[in-house]
Amino acid sequence: MDDDLRVQPWHGGDWTVPPADVAEDGPDLLVTAIEGSDAWRHTSYGFVHDDAHALLAPLPSPAAVEVTFDLGWDRQFDQAGLVLRAGADTWLKAGVEVSDGVPQVGAVVTLGRSDWSVAPVPEWAGRRVTVRASRSADAVTVRARVDDEPFRLVRLAPFPADAVVGAGPYCCAPTRAGLVVRFRHWATGPADATLH
Repeated sequence: MDDDLRVQPWHGGDWTVPPADVAEDGPDLLVTAIEGSDAWRHTSYGFVHDDAHALLAPLPSPAAVEVTFDLGWDRQFDQAGLVLRAGADTWLKAGVEVSDGVPQVGAVVTLGRSDWSVAPVPEWAGRRVTVRASRSADAVTVRARVDDEPFRLVRLAPFPADAVVGAGPYCCAPTRAGLVVRFRHWATGPADATLH
């Protein structure tokens, strides 16, 4: 699954919403989120937020994008991972979000309205997480892993086949100031050959 990945330079994308601060630390990118930043549309909560900090570059179909970051936060709704974005009402975010005191791996798929699927991963706290989204035809397959463990399937979701998409790392901090995420790696490559 790691064959033929091309590293994306941090300067190779554009921010949807600039974060509070961005700094390169060797090969890593440190991103400080603005308090109240989030990405969500309507469902259950009734609000629309479209100010998460996403660093995006074009992603054709079929293709895959992969983002690695350190899971070093523990405040409610702190989150980081990757985004595929075609517009304000057509996007997918996947990664790790703290909910009810526990890191949760999951995804939000937004096609007009958002949904949310999560699974608790408390054993991932303080470790290095990689999230991968593979886009092909009318679907996106999301996988994630911690350190060098095998990838696990997180989500198979519909996504418009003809959408023009930007993809890359993201973070946001809906409930507090001071979230800093250390991104380690951003790469793109061929779509995954198999579903599982």
